[in-house]
Amino acid sequence: MDKNYGENTVALWWMGQMGLIVRTGSTTLCIDYFAAPYDKRQVPPPIPADELHGVDAFIGTHDHLDHIDHESWKIWAVTNPDAKFIFPRKHTDCVLADGVAATSAIGLNDGESVTVGDFTIHAVAASHEFLDKDPETGLYPYLQYIIEGNGVRIHHAGDTVRYEGMLPAIQSFGRIDIQLLPINGRDAKRYMRNCIGNMTYQEAADLAGEVLPDIVIPGHWDMFADNSADPNEFREYILAKYEGRMNCMIPGVMEKIIYPAPGPAGGA
Repeated sequence: MDKNYGENTVALWWMGQMGLIVRTGSTTLCIDYFAAPYDKRQVPPPIPADELHGVDAFIGTHDHLDHIDHESWKIWAVTNPDAKFIFPRKHTDCVLADGVAATSAIGLNDGESVTVGDFTIHAVAASHEFLDKDPETGLYPYLQYIIEGNGVRIHHAGDTVRYEGMLPAIQSFGRIDIQLLPINGRDAKRYMRNCIGNMTYQEAADLAGEVLPDIVIPGHWDMFADNSADPNEFREYILAKYEGRMNCMIPGVMEKIIYPAPGPAGGA
């Protein structure tokens, strides 16, 4: 992951669930990577936490173990001492408790942005079944991010359902090139065991159909047997309703994606 990528080019690696590593120029971001051992996970971490180095910013969308992985953040605070840690500001105390230095901890809220190296990260509120905005502080516990770098714009939706105002908030940044969306859905059984949900695969596909990214990637389907979905149903739905309007990719874990794809004479 140490290769530099030039103008208008990014490299991505899907890390399972909603995990994503993104690199452009000389800057590497690691978003929602769940690297800790856990007995209920179906997919082992592709890179053990103590072997992940050279990251400029670790980004978490919300305080659930498969998004802000505190056991791994404790390790990365030591092994990546120059890295920034970006997260919903509502969770500042628990991030500092991981050993992240106050000077490295960047808490964001809806509508706020920060630049790290070649990337600018914009926060948009997410509704993990509920927006759960704190009425006193105005802070949102769940965020999604628009990530811009080297002329490429990525939408990482975190964990969310659609809510009024979300689509225009996303569209306000301009054309989205790559979109990662949760597709695991929600239901009463999961809610009754305190497992709050996300968009169904149909809802996620229809959101993509309105945003129309060049590439859409389904996420949040592989990690837990009791909170999953079939990504092929998502792809089939995209093909049925939006064929030719975007490319649906279901990458393997740690599969490298170069955007835009190099031509015959290129290479990466």
